[in-house]
Amino acid sequence: MIREFFDLIAPRMCCICGRRLDASEHIICTVCLAHLPLTGFLDHPYENNMAKVFWGRVKDFQKAFALMYHLSHADSAKAVYQLKYAGFFDIGIEMGYLMGRMMSEKNFFADIDALLPVPLAKKRLKERGYNQSAMIALGIHDATGLPILKKVVRRKSFEGSQTTKSRLDRAENVDAVFELVKPSAVCGRHLLVIDDVVTTGATICALAAQLQQAGGVRISVASLSYAGQWHADGDGDFEENNPAIEK
Repeated sequence: MIREFFDLIAPRMCCICGRRLDASEHIICTVCLAHLPLTGFLDHPYENNMAKVFWGRVKDFQKAFALMYHLSHADSAKAVYQLKYAGFFDIGIEMGYLMGRMMSEKNFFADIDALLPVPLAKKRLKERGYNQSAMIALGIHDATGLPILKKVVRRKSFEGSQTTKSRLDRAENVDAVFELVKPSAVCGRHLLVIDDVVTTGATICALAAQLQQAGGVRISVASLSYAGQWHADGDGDFEENNPAIEK
């Protein structure tokens, strides 16, 4: 009743299509949720396309999951853009919670000790007001109870957005920008590193290199989206195989 009352005063809108949300919907309407370009990576967490990005680049790498493919001109990308650039931090929390539920159903967290969102530089954090990866981690925490590690790694500088950079430039842009400040907090643990979008994996590789200085650290990765390729079956309707939709 309270939610319905506030919806009358300030209607909540779907962050993708802009349609007014029903009382039972959160952040994304049921129609848009049904058509998210889901990756299906949970079926093969150790050897999917995103996991292969880190093979041979991250020592003691374990597994990876991204909720959806990042298609820059697709409607689904609006959720990522609003999370990163428009101040809608609650998108990260809600989507992280959805990810946490889906991953729990596939027993993804069985051997993971803690969550570690990719840190932002102080300048970027001040501009944005929050760390979007930390919001996703908060949602996963709400769904699983896993602890979120804070102030373990520091991002020393901000060298500009990765969005328009080449693969080589991305790697050079994040090289040596992270500093491990609490090795005792990660030593011998299996960490789930959380980011909003994974493209070349350069940021996470640089972060992992610092984490592994603590010794015995295993790394897995989760992201809201993966900027790779996808191919829809038939007419591209994901609803039939979308575990987020209650049948």
